[in-house]
Amino acid sequence: MNQRFRITRSMQENNEEQSISLEECKQYFASKPDFTYSPVLTVQGPESVMSIDGDFFMWAYENLQIPFRLYMGDLYVAIVNEAVVPQMIKVATDLRADVVEG
Repeated sequence: MNQRFRITRSMQENNEEQSISLEECKQYFASKPDFTYSPVLTVQGPESVMSIDGDFFMWAYENLQIPFRLYMGDLYVAIVNEAVVPQMIKVATDLRADVVEG
């Protein structure tokens, strides 16, 4: 099972904007050529297809599409590949946020 991490500002006491907004994410990720926005994540298994509604910023890495999901003011990402770690840290730094497991 993959580790999941949360990019959050909730632990910052003196930050006026503790939530990461959809508009902020859309502006930020629009400037990143390897990210695209999707309102639905589709996961295809060997025998079924599942669609999840939400706000997903899909990172294209090699032949993978890795979702960064905005949910209730935080971004979530699973470590499906080691390359996700530096990308996650860069996103958190740019958004002035922290990374926590969970």
